[in-house]
Amino acid sequence: MKRVKRRYLALQLECETLPTEREFIDAVWAAVTKLYGEVGASTTGLSLINFDLNRKIAVIRTSLAALNIVKASVAVITGISGKEAAIHVLAVSGTLKALYSNVK
Repeated sequence: MKRVKRRYLALQLECETLPTEREFIDAVWAAVTKLYGEVGASTTGLSLINFDLNRKIAVIRTSLAALNIVKASVAVITGISGKEAAIHVLAVSGTLKALYSNVK
């Protein structure tokens, strides 16, 4: 069996009221499902690694094959739980150590 290559994305949230971790990851899943359907969403292997409310930065993990799917889906998010919000990709890396060194 072949090993799954993963990528970590650092995401910057721009919103007036901060969402909870559950609201954030639900918004990302909803965007992926809306653009690519359930089959596309199942290939992402998406999971939330870190959610820093003070800095408004979230770190998510996805498979390398679905990296472009996740980046496109994050770009179309305009609201989280009924409130206006935008999410920007700050950095992408293969390891958490390299990702955190790029995002200060």
